[in-house]
Amino acid sequence: MAIAKIETLDNEGRGIAHVDGKVIFVEGGLPGERVEFSSFRRKPSYELAALVRVLQPSSQRVVPKCPQFGVCGGCSLQHLNPQAQTAAKQRVLEDALWHIARLRAEQIYPPIAGSPWSYRQRARLSVRQVPKKGGMLVGFHEKRSSCIAVMDSCVVLPRGISALIPELKQLLGSLSAPDRLLQMEVSVGNGQTVLVLHHLGPLTVEDQARLCEFADAQRIVWFLQPRGPETASLFYPLDVPPLRYTLPDFDLELRFQPTEFTQVNLGVNRMLVRRAMALLQPREGERILDMFCGLGNFALPIARLGAKVLGIEGSAALVGRAIENAALNGLATRCEFTVADLFEVGPPELSALGPMDKMLIDPPREGAITLVKALPEAGSPHRIVYISCNPATLARDAVVLVHEKGYALRGAGIASMFPHTSHVESIALFER
Repeated sequence: MAIAKIETLDNEGRGIAHVDGKVIFVEGGLPGERVEFSSFRRKPSYELAALVRVLQPSSQRVVPKCPQFGVCGGCSLQHLNPQAQTAAKQRVLEDALWHIARLRAEQIYPPIAGSPWSYRQRARLSVRQVPKKGGMLVGFHEKRSSCIAVMDSCVVLPRGISALIPELKQLLGSLSAPDRLLQMEVSVGNGQTVLVLHHLGPLTVEDQARLCEFADAQRIVWFLQPRGPETASLFYPLDVPPLRYTLPDFDLELRFQPTEFTQVNLGVNRMLVRRAMALLQPREGERILDMFCGLGNFALPIARLGAKVLGIEGSAALVGRAIENAALNGLATRCEFTVADLFEVGPPELSALGPMDKMLIDPPREGAITLVKALPEAGSPHRIVYISCNPATLARDAVVLVHEKGYALRGAGIASMFPHTSHVESIALFER
């Protein structure tokens, strides 16, 4: 056991302290606190440690709402006031931009934040039969473990889903081969709840009857997934409308399949789209590229505001969904979507896409380094809105945009898409 004073938080939400010249990462420690800790991994220059006792608590420390916090790996920051979480994430973004890119944004945008509870419209829950822990488990993995946390509720899932966990454990444990169940995806859209059960091997007639009875009683929809995500298909009931979410500011409805990518936090997504459009400022007569466009989350608002949009995405299924959504919303004539690998794009491929006035980039955690390197060093696009889910790759890409391509970093800010986790979603504006 040792004692240290926590100085700040790292990108994983761990407290950082220095003891005898070594950096100590203390899980559960908060800035300003004096804590007792126990190291569980020692390296020459740093140690990873667990919090044993708080000797002098932070004024921002709160009692976690979830009884499994500290065991379940789904959340890492429930002990920190939600407003303080948002401020900490803003510092993570600013620190990444400065330490990696030597950049400070001309303007720091107000953080985008919504309710910190019951916000997860999408989740992947593990399913496993564990007799030593009472039978069937349904939930997130434990922290630093492949084991599943024992849980009967979850404060970040929608209340209806949280309340279903005990019933789901009982149902899945009663099936003929519970050891052949792998996981269950939850997807909520427009008041409809879909559960995708990933199972190995066929279900018996009795199993199928139990699933149908459960769906009728709980008013949920079952999809079954015997192999990869592409094999997921509607099982019961068959007469249900497709999942969808709305963007009311732009009078849009977007349909999606439960295994397709959508943002987990609908409220924050709506605010993020609103800010992206305010920064991008689409106008009639402009041609705008939406890179990593997905099913049209940003492309359709761009089109609704009058611009022509070309959306590019690596997944053919998502491109097909984007085309469907454009037609559904009467925007087919303003939208074009195509499949391309944006991790392999070079200047010739980018030039072949034709003229562009502006660009929106919304890449996965790997960022968009190949794409930004392919941009011309002058001319269009003269404005880029970059949506990021990884401050480190945003900062890396900003080095190229500013120091090589002649853009200025006009502004940056965070969106609290995943409260109680260390995940940092952000938005930045670059202009020539």
